[in-house]
Amino acid sequence: MMYHTIIKRIYEPPGEDDGYRVLVDRLWPRGISKERAHIDEWAKSITPSSEIRKEFHHDPDLMDEFKQKYLFELDNNQYSPAFAEHIRKKLEHGNVTLLYAAKSQTINHAIILKEWLDQLISG
Repeated sequence: MMYHTIIKRIYEPPGEDDGYRVLVDRLWPRGISKERAHIDEWAKSITPSSEIRKEFHHDPDLMDEFKQKYLFELDNNQYSPAFAEHIRKKLEHGNVTLLYAAKSQTINHAIILKEWLDQLISG
């Protein structure tokens, strides 16, 4: 069986196929209790820096520029290799769901992180 990395808003209820749930936001999402979040891990160290997150502010016109900056951060983040390896190992046993709080399902950093992980893990 092949397992996958999934992205999902943290406000959606947990699903049976979520597997290992990782919050990939630097800030705790508003209006969600730790119990309701059902997370296995909070990966703050792999999130976009406050600087580029504030510049971006989920503006669709800035998505390409934000993506380049975030990919640069991921490629140069001391925690990235260990995080990618950790996710690869989790995928041997089940799906991994990357959870984010942004309102947009198409304009957010979790999409970029998933693409980066998928590329790194699949080789």
